[in-house]
Amino acid sequence: MHGTDPQEMAGPGTAMLDRRSGDPGVLFHLLLAAVMFTVNGALLSVSVLTLSLKAAQIDSGRATTVLSLVASVGAVATVVLYPLVGRLSDRTPGRFGRRRPYLLFGAVLIALGGACLAAAGTIAMLVVGYVLLSIGYVSTLVVASALVPDQVPEDRRGPSSAIVGLGTPVGAVLGLFLAQLVASDLTAMILLPSGLAAAACLAMVVLVSDRPSHRVEAPLLGLADVLSTYWVNPLRYPAFAFAWVSRLLLFLGVSAVNAYQAFYLIMVLHVSPAAVAGKIFLATVVLTAASMVTAPVATRLSERMGLRKPFVISAAVVFAVGLGLVSSAHSFGMFLLAMLVLGAGQGVYLAVDFALVTQVLPDPENPAKDLGIMNLANTLPSSLVPAVAPALLAIGSSGQNFTALFVAGTVAALLGAVAVVPIRGIR
Repeated sequence: MHGTDPQEMAGPGTAMLDRRSGDPGVLFHLLLAAVMFTVNGALLSVSVLTLSLKAAQIDSGRATTVLSLVASVGAVATVVLYPLVGRLSDRTPGRFGRRRPYLLFGAVLIALGGACLAAAGTIAMLVVGYVLLSIGYVSTLVVASALVPDQVPEDRRGPSSAIVGLGTPVGAVLGLFLAQLVASDLTAMILLPSGLAAAACLAMVVLVSDRPSHRVEAPLLGLADVLSTYWVNPLRYPAFAFAWVSRLLLFLGVSAVNAYQAFYLIMVLHVSPAAVAGKIFLATVVLTAASMVTAPVATRLSERMGLRKPFVISAAVVFAVGLGLVSSAHSFGMFLLAMLVLGAGQGVYLAVDFALVTQVLPDPENPAKDLGIMNLANTLPSSLVPAVAPALLAIGSSGQNFTALFVAGTVAALLGAVAVVPIRGIR
């Protein structure tokens, strides 16, 4: 990027960064928000709701087994592809740019994945659809996130950082809302969120400029290059390593709530199974609303004060307090209060932490691969928590020790705050 004239970055797009003012423009942020929110909404609406309904439609007697199989295959694809797509994007040559091809590719796969899921009459087709949707999700989010360090100066990344950080909670609400609009038609419940996501990605392809890679070598040179894609030396880049560990620890707490709140509501707070979906949606709205209030305020203050670490540390502590409130909630009202606190902490953490991460990238000129590795810290806990949770739940005689599970998440979040402290070079 150094020494590059802004006009040389322009392709057919119009939302081009003006380096003289450091302002990426309102259109850039609108398109970034559209992609982040709709793509997360497309995947999360399937993961949380419509995949279960489709599995029951295909094989009602083994619906939970089918769901676990499909979700596991999709999770593996996501973990493998996050850094790999990022590295391919960083090294992709051509006048079309190095990010836009993957946005276009992702849009096509999201549309195909949604169509396959909607038409699926067999388990195999359900797996194919979910994997295509997952690959499209990874492809679009990795490169859309990389456009931020590509085009936005470090001291102006607050708004874009908040958008990226809010992608998951806002996407969850948006996706579920769209699905409920057409709740009488399962096909429409799948196609509406995925179609909107594909359209948002295509809009970004057309309207956002993108610079080509300065590299001349092939995207991948051999097995060693592929394996190195999944590794950043923590001794050489300790700040990146501490940021990765911090995010992993916090998302252990996030995953504990996401995976087990339905069981907690039913078994501890005695919510009826028929009412639990509505309760979870309400809790998600409360959490997201809190995040949407705190994230923009925190990012603005962070930029004005020139500080990142105090905000990230404080947010992780607030999130830990929210988990503690979840573990001690004895009514649904208390549970909603806990989700409010969780949302406040999560919103600040995800928004400001992304800005911090972009400042500790090992290779700032080629950020997508390392952002892909950072995203593994978001996704790995969804596999780790279900593996550890049964042992924690089994503590005591009831086999329903949710207090132990959420307290463990609280401790993990507090350790996540501690992991930010040693990061050097960032205030």
